[in-house]
Amino acid sequence: MSHILEQAQAAADRQNWPIVVECLQQVTANRSQPQEKLFLEQAVSLAIQTLEWGDFQDRWEIAKVLPNLGNGAIAPLIAAIEDEDADTEPRWFAARILGKFERPEVIAALVQLVKNSDEELSQIAAQTLANFGPTAIESLATLLQQEDSRQFATAALAQIRRPEAIAPLLSVVKDSRIAVRLAAIEALSSFHDSRIPPVLVEALKDAATSVRKEAVRALGVRAYLDAELDLVNLLKPLLWDIRFEVSQQAAIAIGRLKTDAAAAALFEFLRNPATPLELQIETVRALGWSETAVALEYLQTALIGRSLFNAQPSEFTNSDRVLNASESWQIDNINPAVCQEIAAVLGRGSKPELKVKAAEIAIGLLEGNYPAVQPAQIKQSLALALGQLGDIRALNALIQLLADGDNSVRLHGAAALKRLGAAEVRQQLESLVKQESLEPGLREGIAIALQEW
Repeated sequence: MSHILEQAQAAADRQNWPIVVECLQQVTANRSQPQEKLFLEQAVSLAIQTLEWGDFQDRWEIAKVLPNLGNGAIAPLIAAIEDEDADTEPRWFAARILGKFERPEVIAALVQLVKNSDEELSQIAAQTLANFGPTAIESLATLLQQEDSRQFATAALAQIRRPEAIAPLLSVVKDSRIAVRLAAIEALSSFHDSRIPPVLVEALKDAATSVRKEAVRALGVRAYLDAELDLVNLLKPLLWDIRFEVSQQAAIAIGRLKTDAAAAALFEFLRNPATPLELQIETVRALGWSETAVALEYLQTALIGRSLFNAQPSEFTNSDRVLNASESWQIDNINPAVCQEIAAVLGRGSKPELKVKAAEIAIGLLEGNYPAVQPAQIKQSLALALGQLGDIRALNALIQLLADGDNSVRLHGAAALKRLGAAEVRQQLESLVKQESLEPGLREGIAIALQEW
């Protein structure tokens, strides 16, 4: 076998790394034959050189060889990942290869690499540690007890999605450093364990914005806890958080609960004159994500109002789904941007029964001549929504848009009509344009639509 190493060394001297790889592959092919320590040290040295100087393919291939050279490869590999002057790629491969050696010194070296400012190196170190599982958890839990290593040990533990990591993570959720608390809360939020919800609830009051936001997000994806914790009332105060990103996350989280109570809380926040415009828009989106009939009715009410302000959506009858102009009023703080967002949200439904209801509301909005719906941008959004919903009942309402004084509204109406069913709708338009009693404006709009068709 020594002659193969001689060939490998000669190739390395010429920087012919593919040949070095081939030779070392031959060396490790016959594992039944014991190798002398010096022989293995030479092989490891050549493999590390290939790792340092070869191209990506050379490194990929040598990464399969190094673990077969035994524990003698550990120290050189650790030295490789600790070399801050080296390029990222060989260090990345070295960290990945170390994942084949489940030993204390390897875990310690990878823990240090987790804190590296290079995201790629930090990520591969954390992933490698995660693959070690319980062995790494024990080592990292010990490092949590040391203040200077607690932050990086927490970050590494956060990558290990195993139940054994829960206890050590719980031990640092009240750490004085924000980064430690945040990493612990983020990691714990991925587990379903009875010890975790109380920690998330407590974190809602954390002084750090990032921690509060993560706690809100984590509770928002736990709708099953609503009955036990009354999540709506728990999260409502966060809508008025001092920081926008927390308020925004609270609106999203409440919307994800998908209950009538959640929709009512969002509507109450939406109609409050003190709610900032950006949060009104986020709340409208959250109501859309709720995917409930009640949420759609709240959006309708927000856009055109209702004579009985305190009437609940459950009181609406089928004949009362779309309000008459004489019954409507404007919510004082409604903004055109909010109106446009409501119109857009109506077209984003995915559930068949909600698409039917959303189309019904959008049609009623166009046919009702409500003040809030008169701006061209709102009509465009409603036309777009009806096109996305594909409800043939919108045919007449969309045809009327062809007579609008705004050219963009006419174009949006024509585009939506195409999506309702090209052949049937075109036939209807061709029939209408021939009627002598047709209003000139509508006739012109239909003619333009047919020409665009």
